[in-house]
Amino acid sequence: MTLMKSIAASPTQKWWVIFIVAYGTFVFLPFLAPVLMHWNLPGLGKSVYFFYGFFCHQLPERSLFFFGQKTMYSLSEIQSVWQKTENPMILRQFIGNAEMGWKVAWSDRMISMYGGIWAAGLLWGIGRKYIPRFSVWGFLALALPMALDGVTHLISDFSGLAEGFRYTNHWLVVLTQNYFPVSFYAGDALGSFNSLARWVSGILFAFGLIWWVFPYIGEGFDQGVQAAKSAIQA
Repeated sequence: MTLMKSIAASPTQKWWVIFIVAYGTFVFLPFLAPVLMHWNLPGLGKSVYFFYGFFCHQLPERSLFFFGQKTMYSLSEIQSVWQKTENPMILRQFIGNAEMGWKVAWSDRMISMYGGIWAAGLLWGIGRKYIPRFSVWGFLALALPMALDGVTHLISDFSGLAEGFRYTNHWLVVLTQNYFPVSFYAGDALGSFNSLARWVSGILFAFGLIWWVFPYIGEGFDQGVQAAKSAIQA
């Protein structure tokens, strides 16, 4: 708190504190949804799911679950208790149950990307003097993995969520000569290639974006404050 107060004392840093608090609320509120469901407050919990449904696909097989038997469930496990469908619009409606737990209102990629933006912004505000300034090319280089992962998943899903080339990853089996266990190649569970790709690419995108954009915002506020002081003194 002392660090936050010292940072906030600077007029040019107040926008950063507002970002950390306001955006942080937006980022972490989806984690409250499973808690509210677990506390038997379905009205409030479903309100969080509904609101964040505009920002995330909320596919249950790509989401974390709290208060259940597992942290993530496979598509077949979801289908066995929900509906035997691969329609994303139907699958996303499954929020969990008392036995399986309740899903976070963010998918794993959104946790990585939105949460990474908050974490990168926090680190930038604390150590802005020591953090390298990224160019637009640096940002694009770090954004490329998420673009490739997202686009290939989108194309793959057109063949079916459990049939596409990104679900089975046979290409990766060939590339790595089947070095890793089956659980690494197929599906979306924690520890799988698909899961790791979403977590890592989302974080890279987030840090690239913030460490490219925030220096410009900081300079803009610095110049604005300096101009206001000059106008007052004139």
